[in-house]
Amino acid sequence: MNLTPESIIKRFDDYPRNSIQIRGDHDLNSGLPITKNLISAAVLIGLIKYPGKLAVLLTQRTSHLQHHPGQISFPGGQSNPNDKSPEETALRETEEEVGLHRRYIKPIGRLCEYVTRTGFSITPVVAFIEPTFSITHDPFEVEEVFEVPLEFLLNPANHKRHRRKFGKQTREFHAMPFEGHYIWGATAGMLINLYEFLIIK
Repeated sequence: MNLTPESIIKRFDDYPRNSIQIRGDHDLNSGLPITKNLISAAVLIGLIKYPGKLAVLLTQRTSHLQHHPGQISFPGGQSNPNDKSPEETALRETEEEVGLHRRYIKPIGRLCEYVTRTGFSITPVVAFIEPTFSITHDPFEVEEVFEVPLEFLLNPANHKRHRRKFGKQTREFHAMPFEGHYIWGATAGMLINLYEFLIIK
């Protein structure tokens, strides 16, 4: 695997995402209906450009939040009526959650819309982050900010499938455990989509 910032940009230039295609929790659970009246949201899949390598910026949400408490996630959140695009939502939410100013961030493309069982329609915005950034996270929303090497996340050996009972239903989901962090659910699903787009397409 020899991904460079230039090759990733070319990938998005050659294969722009089709917004009609929908990915989500239903990918691994046949028969799971796609929820109607979805809440629009966007997240930032931030690729930090270190010399000779890339890392992905992730957060751990605090345990008292209403949606996805304690889970590993990308910076991002629900769209605001004043947001002109998913990119605007992702940049605004990243700034609010982790204090990462948009001047360090360069969006390069989107992945397919991702629908969650909790009723969100998420647009994953892929962007490069300059490594000179600083972090001041919001302690109400974010417990921890950490990085994972992109190489680890794109290695199929680290892609797991786990099962858990949600209410009366047992559902399958993607998982990527990393150094004490349990990356699963929608976050892992979007990382699988990133892998398929960059490596398999």
